[in-house]
Amino acid sequence: MKDMFCKRRQILHEQLEDNSIAILFSGSTVQKSADADYKFYTNNHFFYLTGIERENVVYLCEKKSNMTKETVFIKKQNIDLEKWVGRYLTKDECRSISGISEISHYEDFDDYLLKLLNNSHIKHAYLDLENRGFDDYSTIPQKYSSRLTDRYAHIRQVNLHPIISEMRRIKDAFEIEKIKESIKITREALSYMIQKITAGMAEYEMEAHYNYILNLNGAEPSFETIAASGSNAVILHYVSNNQIVKSGDLILFDLGVNKNKYCSDITRTIPVNGVFTERQKELYRIVLETNKKVIDAAKPGITINELNEIAKSTIFEGLMHLKMIDNKDELIKFYYHGVSHYLGLDVHDVGDREKPLEPGCLITVEPGVYVWDEGIGIRVEDDILITENGNINLSSEIPKEIYDIEKMMSN
Repeated sequence: MKDMFCKRRQILHEQLEDNSIAILFSGSTVQKSADADYKFYTNNHFFYLTGIERENVVYLCEKKSNMTKETVFIKKQNIDLEKWVGRYLTKDECRSISGISEISHYEDFDDYLLKLLNNSHIKHAYLDLENRGFDDYSTIPQKYSSRLTDRYAHIRQVNLHPIISEMRRIKDAFEIEKIKESIKITREALSYMIQKITAGMAEYEMEAHYNYILNLNGAEPSFETIAASGSNAVILHYVSNNQIVKSGDLILFDLGVNKNKYCSDITRTIPVNGVFTERQKELYRIVLETNKKVIDAAKPGITINELNEIAKSTIFEGLMHLKMIDNKDELIKFYYHGVSHYLGLDVHDVGDREKPLEPGCLITVEPGVYVWDEGIGIRVEDDILITENGNINLSSEIPKEIYDIEKMMSN
């Protein structure tokens, strides 16, 4: 695997200006409360380029005369702390994972960087400066960016985030296989959970059945599981999962698996008592037809925005046929999210959504209809790999036809 990470870094190196440095941080743990921390999760850009999944690790690339030198900075060994938190990453382990031979200590990084910056040949500094809003908290690279601005104003800073995001937009064969594995576990867990559904259960009980299969496979949810029954399903990110499931209601499951850092994202809408009512079927057919039409249209050259327009038109026609809507301006009352996003290391993966899709892009297709007055929310979501000739539905084995769902629940 280290050859794969080396190849990815080589692609990055070719995009760096000469006389430059590139710095990436794995990240640090965040305090939860008192002496408890949130579970650490490696920065995905950092992992994509190095394969390392440890906190407080730094990757540094120096490019001079079109030659590159790579160094990884890891924490010094501390036998006393290892008794509490586990073994630290060793230099040999770091080399074996990343393919980078030069390893130094994290505690020495600042001194090393200062000496490097004082060398006049450095003209560009590349940092991952992802920023979601002006009021968002400062990340580690943003703090270093501020220091550079204050002390080395002559060095031009370049944001690595869009560069690596574009690299990640196209999945390689390794990534596709990992996502397939996550989808397979999702299918098994969803099937197991559906067999357990009975009226009178709490939503969190169904989530527990789902998590049971994930735990058996050494996986975890790729996001907080949505088990939204009845009127809860009109709320897109309902995660309370604390209501009692009632006979006659639908329950919307939006869920995924993170296995080896690669994610799935699947949605299915199921009748609690195993049988759709006629009204539920009417609305479900609109969503299912939209799901199929968008999947059929997903191919190289089309954009995610264009796919969403297909979804909107199909849903509009279906609702107009049911005399629920007269013009497209009313559609926002029943369909109020996009139909697609990229999928990969992140559930809502990085990449420019305005660019035409290319072979290797992996997207979701997730149309929905939400009728607040009737307490009905329906969404159907699949994971789609764009190929040279169109696409492959990687989640096609997860039932979504009305007949197949009712048959599955009757067993």
